[in-house]
Amino acid sequence: MSQDDQRQSLPLFLTDADVQSVFDWWAAADALRAAYAMPAQPEMFPPRTMARGPGLWLRTLSGIAPDGGLLGAKLITANIHQGVASYLIPLLDQGTAELVALLDGNSITGFRTAATSAMAADALAPAGPLRVAAIGSGFEAKNHVRALAALRPLSQVTVFSPSPDSRARFTAELADLGVPLRDVDSARATLDGADVVICAARSRDESPTLLGDWLLPGMTVISIGSTLPEQRELDPEAIRRADLIVADMVDEVAHDTGDMIAAVQAGVGWGDKLVALADVIGGRHPARTGPDQILLYKSVGAAIQDLTVAALCAGRARQSGIGTVLPVSIAPVRKGKK
Repeated sequence: MSQDDQRQSLPLFLTDADVQSVFDWWAAADALRAAYAMPAQPEMFPPRTMARGPGLWLRTLSGIAPDGGLLGAKLITANIHQGVASYLIPLLDQGTAELVALLDGNSITGFRTAATSAMAADALAPAGPLRVAAIGSGFEAKNHVRALAALRPLSQVTVFSPSPDSRARFTAELADLGVPLRDVDSARATLDGADVVICAARSRDESPTLLGDWLLPGMTVISIGSTLPEQRELDPEAIRRADLIVADMVDEVAHDTGDMIAAVQAGVGWGDKLVALADVIGGRHPARTGPDQILLYKSVGAAIQDLTVAALCAGRARQSGIGTVLPVSIAPVRKGKK
């Protein structure tokens, strides 16, 4: 067997550096758009599971790609006492049950969140160049701006975080985009003239960082920072004012996020305006139907995002000769045979 044939037939391992070298924002958003547009049964992407021990947890997100190609999972393990975590993504062939690739999932987690948000913003925001408000100046905020810039022209990006130094790093690191960047000293000031508001930082005391009273007609809000019942990012008024709430995982957003729980406790109803991202991308539910609507995309992360971006990276790496071919294979066992 030639080296090329061997590379194609054996599993490929990608380090985090390998993933970063082959990743592309536009290609990721395009792959996610195609994945979300395909009909998928709920059981193909079950709720995440969590195993817990003393100071330890292991979270699993698993799924079966609706295109019939791969299936897999993302395993996240953390040792709270040591302050460490690791991410592992195995991808297997649906037809043969063979291991296709094994990836360090650290960067994929950040890439898939921002790429999915950008895809959602592209579908929900008004047409044309976008003026972006970023509440938060860290890893996620920077990734989201880069992802949006890959899909839409950006006419301005305004950032706030409590740290002037962090805001300065944000503008310096994104200078290569060639987009006008400015930092301001309050979260509310970022919204001045904005089309898209990125919420990518929670407050230390879990009080909301975006208030509904600040929102103006036509805005699109991207909320990624409240994924657990004890976390807060949006106040109930922001939930009330949203004409449509688009969720990557409807049940988890509805019942497991602090923002939605607080809205219910405040008497704010949202059941008739909460829809699945897959239905919007797949054309089964309309997105923006009026220029003055306030639309909200709320994300907790989903296995379809991890698997889609991991498969993209694995495919690009194999084509480019990047990664390490594992000199082993996982032999499928034929059930019912002795």
